[in-house]
Amino acid sequence: MVASPEPLTMTLEEFLENPRDRMEWIDGQLIEKKEMNAKTGRIQARLSYYWRAYFLEHAPGSEVYTETPCRTIGRTRCPDVAYLTPDLVAQYGDFKTLPHSFSLIAEIISPTDAAEEVFTKVGEYLASQGQEVWLVLPESRMVLVITPDQQKLYGMNDILSTQAVLPGFSVPVRELIA
Repeated sequence: MVASPEPLTMTLEEFLENPRDRMEWIDGQLIEKKEMNAKTGRIQARLSYYWRAYFLEHAPGSEVYTETPCRTIGRTRCPDVAYLTPDLVAQYGDFKTLPHSFSLIAEIISPTDAAEEVFTKVGEYLASQGQEVWLVLPESRMVLVITPDQQKLYGMNDILSTQAVLPGFSVPVRELIA
């Protein structure tokens, strides 16, 4: 049996000054994000495209990010896809690590993700100025949209829409996940 490598340790200040690609800072340790496979990578690309197409028409000055670090309560996370409002883009410009959660976040869940870890992230995002989190479940073919006030589950035959951040945005779940 091959031993797992020891987790890398670093102070939060060191990480914020020099964030590492595909790494999250959790309680003093650098944790590598799981690799995307073809399905999750495709969903990430599609979601980025749909959100960007929306903001080009309805919210100029907004930005969509993939795997970009943001601060949560005591941690640094890298959401799979994230949206930042025009006001926050103007305020923070080309940041290394956003000092709080993005306004709208999507996490694409893989079969190896533990439910407790996923929902811990959701809680962190919402407690750190996040307004809405999407959990995209490719294998179950569903999307769970979570805001501080509600949770809404969408299936393959539903039209997915934002609850708090992008007024009027919608996309068929089938188009996103298929």
